[in-house]
Amino acid sequence: MCGIAGVVDLVGQRPVPDEVIRRMSQALYHRGPDEEGFFVRPGLALASRRLSIVGLADGQQPMHNEAKTVSVVFNGELFDHIEKRAELAARGHTLVTHCDTEIIPHLWEESAEGVFEKLRGQFAIALWDESEQKLLLGRDRFGISPLYWTRQGDWLLFASEIKSLLASGAVPAKPDRRGLDHIFAFSALPGPITCFEGIQMLPPAHFLEVKPGWGRTGTTSIQERRYWEMDFPDAGQEEPHPNQQKLVDAFEQVMLNAVDKRLRADVPVGSYLSGGVDSSMILALACHLRGKSISTYTVQVNDPALDELSAASLVAKHIGAPPPVVQQFDHQDAIDTYPDLIKAAEAPVIDTSCASLLQLAQKVHACGQKVVLTGEGADEWLVGYPWYKAAKLAGYLDAIPGLRLSDYARRAFLRLSKVPQFPKQFRRNIEQTIGGPNAWIDSYGLLGLSRLRFYGESMQGVLANSSPWADLGLNLERAKKWHPLNRGIWVAGRVTLAGHLLQAKGDRVAMHSSVEVRYPFLDEEVFDFCSKLHPDWKLHGFRDKHLLRLLAERWLPPSIYQRGKVIFRAPLDSFHLEPEPEYVRQLVSEESLQRTGYFDPQAIRHWRRAYQEMRPGSLPRLSIELGLAAVVATQLWHHLYIDGNLCGLPSQAGQHYTQALG
Repeated sequence: MCGIAGVVDLVGQRPVPDEVIRRMSQALYHRGPDEEGFFVRPGLALASRRLSIVGLADGQQPMHNEAKTVSVVFNGELFDHIEKRAELAARGHTLVTHCDTEIIPHLWEESAEGVFEKLRGQFAIALWDESEQKLLLGRDRFGISPLYWTRQGDWLLFASEIKSLLASGAVPAKPDRRGLDHIFAFSALPGPITCFEGIQMLPPAHFLEVKPGWGRTGTTSIQERRYWEMDFPDAGQEEPHPNQQKLVDAFEQVMLNAVDKRLRADVPVGSYLSGGVDSSMILALACHLRGKSISTYTVQVNDPALDELSAASLVAKHIGAPPPVVQQFDHQDAIDTYPDLIKAAEAPVIDTSCASLLQLAQKVHACGQKVVLTGEGADEWLVGYPWYKAAKLAGYLDAIPGLRLSDYARRAFLRLSKVPQFPKQFRRNIEQTIGGPNAWIDSYGLLGLSRLRFYGESMQGVLANSSPWADLGLNLERAKKWHPLNRGIWVAGRVTLAGHLLQAKGDRVAMHSSVEVRYPFLDEEVFDFCSKLHPDWKLHGFRDKHLLRLLAERWLPPSIYQRGKVIFRAPLDSFHLEPEPEYVRQLVSEESLQRTGYFDPQAIRHWRRAYQEMRPGSLPRLSIELGLAAVVATQLWHHLYIDGNLCGLPSQAGQHYTQALG
């Protein structure tokens, strides 16, 4: 992976100050410490920071076509570039490097905007076409590689990370309360809205076409377009696959191909290993393809209920891989690491395990490794989360048409647990927004209840006047025709995967230490294969990831492929243990809470005391723990990026630069 950034003048051809584009590049140093490159012409400047993985000697960016009329800066990996290079050469193109980036300008010459549909991998791209005088920004199908943009007056700026935009000196750091509300609605930030006012995330599978006013058309135009979207067969039209062995054989080959492509690199490739079936299968296939010397890395949480080291060690021994390199993680690590996590993520992060993965990436970097494989995507495409089972049970309650017994049961449970509730119509409105019942409504609702508990007046206004679900821009008409299980996959891919697992838990914590993460389950062919399957191959009775577990029987010990889903997390209550961490005490003081205005200080005080008396592991306590972690994370984000006066930690808020855009 790398980092890219750029500035374009939308109305004239004013030169971009050299200091501005260099500051933007320097802010992305961690994404690409190996090389720096620039493309500058009147009215435009592009920057690249490179983490050298493919084409080490000749992969410098920007890259161009033969005539240098098309210029590209690129973040990511194109896993089929070897095959694409051969095809391009056969059609008369001249390619002079060994780097995957070089195929992009040549594919653009042949396909123009259709280039994004032809690319296979993980990517964020900025392409300048001198002949057409337009800039294209594009992002991969699932949102692995990040890309942000903003319009500031007559200038458009973009970058791989928001900190690069802020470093320009032209983009003020102001909070967007809608983005903060998305954190509490989804425990994720799926975009396009961010927590910074005026800064947008380019959604997965989209590209932005920017035509400056000094170009061929003479008018400024900024258009966002979707080039691909997740789709599933209509309910009842899914592929049944009556022959189990043939289906498992076919799935095995698809997975082998996906892993094989992601082992392509001019540097060694390692693997994360949690001991769950997902990462274990990736390691097993990788070792089968490349031998037994692939390095593995795992986190050992200092809590017997959360520790996965024994399972990871068993897998490594069974496969014949080296024992995992271990990163220890405990309550104090969560506290000490969280400020760096929020700096890296550029948004509040509620999942404390992200802090442990940030430390794990540091360990990987310290071991001299640049690339690791991991198992994200399996739970999404093959429904590995427990709430799918709960939704299936609820479906039995709703077997009588017109009588939603599950609604009554759900509300009765919350009432007995003394948990606040949204009005009855609230859930129906969400279902209408996403095409029907969905397993994720309850999952997201566990944290979403915190909006009723903790929001102050300014956030109550957001809650009353906006809809996070509607902000996602989902294709409602297609969703209505799918099986409810596939609607769940769709929401999981768009929200949890893109907005959390690939951002705060993926790209950001890894690239903070210059480590690239690759995801075989997010291979385009793997998704296509899984999307067409009958739901029973995904959730067989109440056995999740059924097809994957059948495949794992060939590769892994029974204790692993039979193991139930264990959601990798770290202790949630680290912020509220005695003695209370000093910066946490300061962040949730009445003065700091009033300064931000996001939360009700009295409610925060009440629930911080009350949840301590609740039964550990109970749903009400978990809901409150999640909410309080979100409050602390939001206050910490505000301190680090918006107003550095909430606590004693260092802050980059309020930095000013002497040179900005004119």
